[in-house]
Amino acid sequence: MPSRSSNPGGASRVRRRALLGTVVLVVLVALAGLAAYLTRDGRSPAKPASPPSSASPSSLSAVVPSGPPTVSTLPRALPVPPKTTDPIAFGKAAAAALWSYDTRAYPQAELRRALRAWLTAEVKYTDAASVDRGIPSAVLWKEMAANGQFATATVNEGHFPNAFTRTLQEDPGAITTAYIYAVTVSGKQTIAWKGSPAGGAESRAATLAVQCRPHQPCALAGVMPSVAP
Repeated sequence: MPSRSSNPGGASRVRRRALLGTVVLVVLVALAGLAAYLTRDGRSPAKPASPPSSASPSSLSAVVPSGPPTVSTLPRALPVPPKTTDPIAFGKAAAAALWSYDTRAYPQAELRRALRAWLTAEVKYTDAASVDRGIPSAVLWKEMAANGQFATATVNEGHFPNAFTRTLQEDPGAITTAYIYAVTVSGKQTIAWKGSPAGGAESRAATLAVQCRPHQPCALAGVMPSVAP
């Protein structure tokens, strides 16, 4: 008979690895009393989940600059989470952070650490892998940095998805276990590089799991696998 591990931390890590991706996020929101929101039949995603900007098709390959190098904008600082108790305001700020990067200003590892600082400290409600998946590999980041590639984000709006709102109306107390809110954010991402200061813009959308416990600043729990209207 296999021996039982005496290391609770090791067992916890195994469980978290097994819950990566969609399963983890289903569990996250189900723990908040929102299982009906994620398991509704007949809902097709409006668009594949928008991972952080570096995972978009236009930025998953290093851009080949054309023309002589030019100075486009000043390098951008690493994203810092806002101190707010408003889940929609936090979701909009988090989406902007996830859709922005600047290979001229910091290495890939620093961006990863900065984005993880947005996550809730309650590990059982955190899907760090959903954030990490959108960050380019160190090798790809190096290629992007050689071209001075960077991205900026413009957020248009944020709202609670319809099914999420209906679930809370049917059972207002459902959220009081984990206080995790679903927030859908839409906007645009602009990518530029040396020799192309104007860059190109594309629409972005994502549904985020945001934890906002009473009287505490909000934090990110994860990025949903699909966009909920």
